[in-house]
Amino acid sequence: MQRKLHFFVRKLIIWYKDNLRNLPWRTTQNPYFIWLSEIILQQTRVEQGMPYYFKFIEKYPTVDDLANADEEEVMKLWEGLGYYSRARNLHFAAKTIVSEHAGEFPTTYNEIRQLKGVGDYTAAAIASLAFNLPHAVVDGNVYRVMSRYFGIETPIDSTAGKKEFFQLANKLIDPSQPGTYNQAVMEFGAIHCTPKQPGCANCPLQVNCYAYHNDGVNNLPVKARKVKVSNRYFHYFEVEYNGGVYIQRRKGQDIWKGLYEFPMTESERVTGNELPKVPDYLKDESVVMRRTSHVFKHILTHRRIFAKFYSFTVENPLQEEGLVWVDRQELDNFAFPKLILRYLHEEK
Repeated sequence: MQRKLHFFVRKLIIWYKDNLRNLPWRTTQNPYFIWLSEIILQQTRVEQGMPYYFKFIEKYPTVDDLANADEEEVMKLWEGLGYYSRARNLHFAAKTIVSEHAGEFPTTYNEIRQLKGVGDYTAAAIASLAFNLPHAVVDGNVYRVMSRYFGIETPIDSTAGKKEFFQLANKLIDPSQPGTYNQAVMEFGAIHCTPKQPGCANCPLQVNCYAYHNDGVNNLPVKARKVKVSNRYFHYFEVEYNGGVYIQRRKGQDIWKGLYEFPMTESERVTGNELPKVPDYLKDESVVMRRTSHVFKHILTHRRIFAKFYSFTVENPLQEEGLVWVDRQELDNFAFPKLILRYLHEEK
């Protein structure tokens, strides 16, 4: 078994040095830049995340700059990337680094792990890449590579599975070059040992790969539970007055907290022609409904959002609490969910 472990590590590092992608966060040991990249790339493809990485390091070149930024400004810069709690946690953690660490990025795994929005994987990545500490990363790519190579059928979403993979990962990590090993196993899973159509024919691990020799490539890793996806139905009211529209900031512990949206209501369904229950301020005789959109569909990890937009014109300004009138030319200054951005773009 020990020989198989050594083979795995040695071949991965050789493969990585020959095949690594030229990514900007790989050319630095600045923990702030590495942290930014790791948070941005959570649930995000490299191609999508890279422009945001450059925007953030240009706008906020130091952790102090990020900590001193206005939250709305941070959310606007994050607009379109999704999973907005990442941006709020990023901003909060930057403030923590300034207030509790005098602006110096923490240098130990445990201290990094205590930052808001940082889990085991992210802490291990930063500790190994920025400070050369031997903490192994375990993410979806790593689960896939290890489960296939070693033939591990313990579900990766079970307590036993997480413990088994974590222990094995920390056996494998090369203490002399932990950052290189972590990058190698993640990169291998990202571009070679992929979920579908992996490069088995020219794989450097093929000779010892359990899945390859036992027809198990498509069956590993194993998950015990399927993600339950629920449907939600939103009705947005685009209320226009004097060349502008009314918007509100989303509050509460729900999706898109802190982002802006049109006044809205939620129902149990969205139908083709049926008008939803509208707010009282839209029931006045002077209010004119101009048009209705088609149904927009937006997919999140645990939810499918079905949304419809209803455009109204009012003669008198609204005085409703929470509503803000904004000139249409100024809408770009506010952070909106991608769903509403799609509507606004289509409306043009």
